[in-house]
Amino acid sequence: MPAKARPKKSKSVLKRTRQAKVKTLKNQSVKNKLKTLAKKVEGEVLNKNLEGAKTALNSAIRAIDKAKIKRIIPRNTAARKVSRLSRLVNSLLPA
Repeated sequence: MPAKARPKKSKSVLKRTRQAKVKTLKNQSVKNKLKTLAKKVEGEVLNKNLEGAKTALNSAIRAIDKAKIKRIIPRNTAARKVSRLSRLVNSLLPA
């Protein structure tokens, strides 16, 4: 029996594959940035630095909102992340 011929790939399939690779790399970069910003907030809270924590929280919230708008992360995930980071920073405030 002769070997099966490999199915031909159309130009559109090849282009979609290239686009998917680029998009995946960009999305991974954004997600890594979100993790880094969250760790900065947590670090400021561990050092009990309220002003530093507030500024780090603001930059983290901005990045999370941008990722949400671009649909890199789901909106409920974004809301959960913002809520948890805010609660963490608010724990530094006097009762």
